[in-house]
Amino acid sequence: GGCCDHVCSLSSACHDEYHALVSVQGGLHSCRMCSYATKVKGHMKDHLRRHTGERPFQCHLCPAAFSLRATLVYHIRTHTGERPFSCDRCSASFALNKTLVDHMRTHTGERTFSCDQCSASFSLHSTLVKHMRTHTGERPFSCDHCSVSFSQKTNLMRHMHSHTGNRPFSCDQCSASFTQKKSLLEHVRTHTGERPFVCDHCSASFALKKTFVNHMRIHTREGAYSCDHCNASFSQKCRLTNHLSRYHEDKKP
Repeated sequence: GGCCDHVCSLSSACHDEYHALVSVQGGLHSCRMCSYATKVKGHMKDHLRRHTGERPFQCHLCPAAFSLRATLVYHIRTHTGERPFSCDRCSASFALNKTLVDHMRTHTGERTFSCDQCSASFSLHSTLVKHMRTHTGERPFSCDHCSVSFSQKTNLMRHMHSHTGNRPFSCDQCSASFTQKKSLLEHVRTHTGERPFVCDHCSASFALKKTFVNHMRIHTREGAYSCDHCNASFSQKCRLTNHLSRYHEDKKP
């Protein structure tokens, strides 16, 4: 497995090892362990490392090693910060050409990955995979500490903070810290006074989206919070709570 090309051309042992793993007929090299086939012997040697586990390409900056030279080249960029693939429509640049191709779809609007169970389509295959879990109910990311499972890895990571007590998102203007970046961004607005959610019916503006949504119900007359015991409905949860305590004693929303 570890023979170089020069030795392999001379060594009958290396030749025998290759042909134990590969069938060669009419110039076509076929893997005996799976259905892969190629006319290029070098490509087959690269492929065989998937089966043998050989990782001859070692990073000189960390312990990582790889089965393909190209993968090592990509990995080195995580150390050097090199991002040679640049978008010609914005300032974004990437370490991998594949990532640039994915990014370009944000400009073209191309959505090549379609759901076969509904009309949704996506620019990234990974987003389609996540979407499909809304149909299948698959929740492959499970917590090691309790019985909870999630459809997305990011949701599991957020949940884990409830066990570890880790609050990695800290405010640089006070001592507050949070388990989610979204919560930190909302908190920072209490310092900056930013109110990005603006009502287009009146001059009101809000720091939080949920407060803005509640406000909009005043204009739309939407009764989002309905009483289970009568026909009453309310635009805000607190008003439903007051209604229940007043007219439906000992009952909770």
